[in-house]
Amino acid sequence: MKTRTLAIAAALMLSACGQPNDTQAQDGVFADNRVVPGGDQAMKASFAPVVREAAPAVVNIAARGVQVVRDPFFGIPGQRQTGSVGSGVIVRPNGVVVTNYHVINGMQQIKVVLNDRREFDARIVLADERSDIAVLQLEGVNERLPTLNIDDREEQQVGDLVLAIGNPFGVGQTVTNGIISALNRTETGISDSGSFIQTDAAINPGNSGGALVDMDGDLIGINTAIFSRSGSSSGVGFAVPAAAVRRVVESAVGGATTVIRPWLGVKGEAVSADVARSLGLDRPQGLVVTEVWPGGPGARAGLQEGDVITAIDGAEINDQGGLNFRVGTREPNETVRVSMLRDGQARTLDARVQRLPGNAELENATVIQSGGLSGAQVLGLNPALADSLGGDPFASGVIVGRVAGNSYASRGVGVRAGDVIMAVNDRPVTSPQQLANLPRGSQLLVERRGQRGVLVVR
Repeated sequence: MKTRTLAIAAALMLSACGQPNDTQAQDGVFADNRVVPGGDQAMKASFAPVVREAAPAVVNIAARGVQVVRDPFFGIPGQRQTGSVGSGVIVRPNGVVVTNYHVINGMQQIKVVLNDRREFDARIVLADERSDIAVLQLEGVNERLPTLNIDDREEQQVGDLVLAIGNPFGVGQTVTNGIISALNRTETGISDSGSFIQTDAAINPGNSGGALVDMDGDLIGINTAIFSRSGSSSGVGFAVPAAAVRRVVESAVGGATTVIRPWLGVKGEAVSADVARSLGLDRPQGLVVTEVWPGGPGARAGLQEGDVITAIDGAEINDQGGLNFRVGTREPNETVRVSMLRDGQARTLDARVQRLPGNAELENATVIQSGGLSGAQVLGLNPALADSLGGDPFASGVIVGRVAGNSYASRGVGVRAGDVIMAVNDRPVTSPQQLANLPRGSQLLVERRGQRGVLVVR
């Protein structure tokens, strides 16, 4: 991969605006019973019956927190009140609510307002940054609350009608309609293991955590982000699919504090047009396996470098993000059916996905005290740790765990949590001790979200 200097890029705005990278979409396994509306009566049909069923389970969320800040002139620490407005969905009658991680991140007080204007305090049960999904528990619930059914059957098709229900700009519950514009959107910049539903239903700031529902009134996604240059809806919105939502909810109600995502233990590259021609494929489709973790689930199932993975459990795979999503929605030790090509021949393998090897705890981290990386917390790599911090499980080197916001490593060098430092001045890095006392001018080869670049200590 060609090395280039890392630059600060405009981020995809979470349920508001942003600049995503080029995306890809895969076909899924869908039902085939759709009809085009015809006649005056059909064109005058209303969404009201669906809204009546779904809207009572969609809630408004107002969260408040305290942020630690420093005086820009004297460096004196202080506190600043911060707040967030978003939406959520009740998915259990005892008051279990799903919303976005970014709605409640860093917040200490969370107030949830129901469609009928009742208010409840809420506590965070599980917050999963990776999927941008959080699960809340309403306090003081003494009756059964309205809920939305989580429909993860993935029977949607591009062109299906959908409704987005949420609290845009804090004005109160609002319903917008549109269609599914694309399915299985990956490489959006939102998540390295996300595969999103794209919709043109209007989604604006405050819709974060709200419901994307189908014409059966079922929850098929949680509205998360939009592509926009203005900050308002431009008709390109993204929702976390119900399969990922259910995985987080079941982890939370089962008593887990984190979501354990298994892996297949393979890494690959998307099939390009040139690769497709060289393999004799009729179109670019699939993931060419470039690395197989020794003794991992893929290796035990018989996957080899050069194999082309085309589907997982019948769902088409076109890139690493799609593979990560499909495997990540499974429980550890579940078996998945891998469709693949080897030497031009179609094959299927059964692989039992498992937890990533290694220790993901940050307890043994080394905090750099001096030099260019002062303020950075670094650890020797293993797959579980790299994955938990958003890095590449196959990477070697030293990974950055946390970075103090006012540190030189953050302000002067631009190091971020999850960065893998592979080399310093062209010398491979194998231990945290090599990163102490780095002088000005040192050049760091860093891998960030699959891309390599150079950071310079200035």
